[in-house]
Amino acid sequence: MICRCTAPGGYAEYTVVDEAYAYAVPEVFGDEEAAPLLCAGIIGYRALIRSNLPKGGTLGIFGFGQSAHLMAQIARSWGCTVYVVTRGKGHQDLARRLGAAWASETVDGMPGKVDGAIIFAPAGELVPAALAAVAKGGTVVCAGIHMTDIPSFAYELLWHERTIRSVANLTRQDGIEFLELARRIPVRTTIEVYELARAEQALDDLRNGRFEGSAVIVP
Repeated sequence: MICRCTAPGGYAEYTVVDEAYAYAVPEVFGDEEAAPLLCAGIIGYRALIRSNLPKGGTLGIFGFGQSAHLMAQIARSWGCTVYVVTRGKGHQDLARRLGAAWASETVDGMPGKVDGAIIFAPAGELVPAALAAVAKGGTVVCAGIHMTDIPSFAYELLWHERTIRSVANLTRQDGIEFLELARRIPVRTTIEVYELARAEQALDDLRNGRFEGSAVIVP
């Protein structure tokens, strides 16, 4: 019989890591509550910082899943107004519960221009829409690992010193800063818990938008 704590693989119950590559999880979070913070949270935080959002400014969020529902709370703690474009009434309702001033399926009817925008949804067609939503000098951050092709768009959308940038990685400092913010605010994670045997169901539910926030798989 192989001991579960020495068998290799991503589902091991215990592991040993160098402390230089580990984060101290704030004690205000339980294990399941903390799970979304360590990937979705940190990469979302890097995207938020790279959006150059001024304190008290207006943030546009495109797609409202794992990272977005955490960044909305941080932006609100900075006194920012948050507008959300996302499919599904459940995701729009969650955005409003977390402080979004406006949420809709399209940019139509957005109350005004935003100072920065983050695209979390892997949909390239949102890039022109986000550019159209940001004010002069604003930044659009593409935060997904993958994205469908970006369609051609008029130069007018990029003019006036607007910027498009991607976020691909994170730094240790990003994690330290974000976890301290998450503790201090405190950030509230919205999770759906699945047992390991239901991992495939969790992926299917994610693809079809059947839950709000993050899926957390437990042994």
